[in-house]
Amino acid sequence: MTTATHAAERTTHATTSAASEEYNGPDRRSPIETGTRRRQPVPSGELVADASVDPFPRKAPECEQRRYTMARPNILIIMVDQLNGTLFPDGPADFLHAPHLKALAARSVRFANSYTASPLCAPARASFMSGQLPSRTRVYDNAAEFASDIPTYAHHLRAAGYHTSLSGKMHFVGPDQLHGFEERLTTDIYPADFGWTPDYRKPGERIDWWYHNLGSVTGAGIAEITNQLEYDDEVAYNATRKLYDLSRRQDERPWCLTVSFTHPHDPYVARRKFWDLYEDCPALDPTVPPLPFVEMDAHSKRLLEACDYKAFDITAEQIRRARRGYFANISYVDEKIGEILDVLERTRMLDDTVILFVSDHGDMLGERGLWFKMCFFDGSSRVPLMISAPDWQPALVDQPVSTLDVTPTLAGLAGLDISAIANWTDGEDLAQLVNGTKSRSPVLMEYAAEGSIAPLVGIRSGRFKLTVCEKDPPLLFDLQADPRELINLADDPAHANTLATLLDQAKLRWNLAAFDAAVRESQARRWVVYPALREGAYYPWDYQPLQKAAERYMRNHMDLNVLEENQRFPRGE
Repeated sequence: MTTATHAAERTTHATTSAASEEYNGPDRRSPIETGTRRRQPVPSGELVADASVDPFPRKAPECEQRRYTMARPNILIIMVDQLNGTLFPDGPADFLHAPHLKALAARSVRFANSYTASPLCAPARASFMSGQLPSRTRVYDNAAEFASDIPTYAHHLRAAGYHTSLSGKMHFVGPDQLHGFEERLTTDIYPADFGWTPDYRKPGERIDWWYHNLGSVTGAGIAEITNQLEYDDEVAYNATRKLYDLSRRQDERPWCLTVSFTHPHDPYVARRKFWDLYEDCPALDPTVPPLPFVEMDAHSKRLLEACDYKAFDITAEQIRRARRGYFANISYVDEKIGEILDVLERTRMLDDTVILFVSDHGDMLGERGLWFKMCFFDGSSRVPLMISAPDWQPALVDQPVSTLDVTPTLAGLAGLDISAIANWTDGEDLAQLVNGTKSRSPVLMEYAAEGSIAPLVGIRSGRFKLTVCEKDPPLLFDLQADPRELINLADDPAHANTLATLLDQAKLRWNLAAFDAAVRESQARRWVVYPALREGAYYPWDYQPLQKAAERYMRNHMDLNVLEENQRFPRGE
């Protein structure tokens, strides 16, 4: 029986529109701010046994909105890397060969306008796990330490009695490589040290040995094994093995398993079986061709220079091959996700499990001549987010949301009270948006890593998106009228009021000078520490998974008969 057997027919789109097209301000601020503001505490959750209680009462008091009819659910989080959210307008686009993700979409609430907190791996993931913007976590780039005292969803769930484990990438930097996970099943694919630290003191500098370059585009093609394929094969194997272990119920706690793949992140190299699926794909050409360099905004110019664009003469065929490899790797990941969901179903845990699918950030895929991420254009900053949960009816939600919302939403689904950290949490529980009792505040984004010379901040409010950087003119786009973000309205008198309102809110939310100073201080410290640690004896922080060989399979301190019975599931059939 396949997962698709359990997928409900796609319901009529229960579209939740943006409550307002005007930005009316977030209700919380980071440590890098101009004042103080208190946030109302999140009401605590309660579990009830009465199956007749509606888990999402339409007009119930706020304190009742977190009451659930079931015992605490298991939670399966499936994360992918660099998956462009514009390819998921309502689940996977029709041209994508992704049957398992399409089946998951049919049983999920699908958030069509979900945004990353920061369009780069480590900052995005620290924010996703904590519900805090990079200005709070201080994970500004791919070599900034994620501090051990920042609570994550793994901490919250573990403290509430969940078994928490991770199979795959999370790009933790620093000596703490668990951040609340009780168990990691693999090492990470990227380094855990300070080696990838950018340097604002040297604007325009390229650090050749780790900066992106366009070789991922010119080198796109076919391979049966790569560094990334080897890694994700291991991630999927360990995830399915863990699900089998959990099904045996030798640990009676509810569980949260996070499975995090590195695909479809570049390089755009795929196995032939998936490459061949896209021979006649209608989406191999970008919708927006490369823009002339002189017509680009200042940050886009810096990103192209950071990618060493002058060293490459990118052809239309190379662009098509790169996009084909990217789409092929979506199909590869879909096959791995299908394997995981198949085990979840066959071990009879599917109906009691929340499934959350998300990406850390997107990929521009050659649109307007840009590649990879690191900007707030939708191709880079918009990500897929789908949640299948008991008592949540499948629906399409259009209102902008954030990956910051994952931690408070998971806490709500598990009936947990995280109000103690509400004043320092930027995410919001999406349950009230799903059940129609409350809209979400405007979505906030930050970026302060390679390709930038000062922090960028962004606000998505209703139909408008604003990008602000102290070094650059502002960018204002009307995503309803201009979804390709080609017309900057910042100098348009007809939108002066909208611009002024959003700029006022950005100034209220961020002290950009203080933000810039904090980033520069962090970078400067790391530029001292990292070279020092590489001298003499080197003790890496990279995670080493623990293999307890004496406890695996059959050993002589075990009773063979008991072992065979305990390791069998289902039993007695």
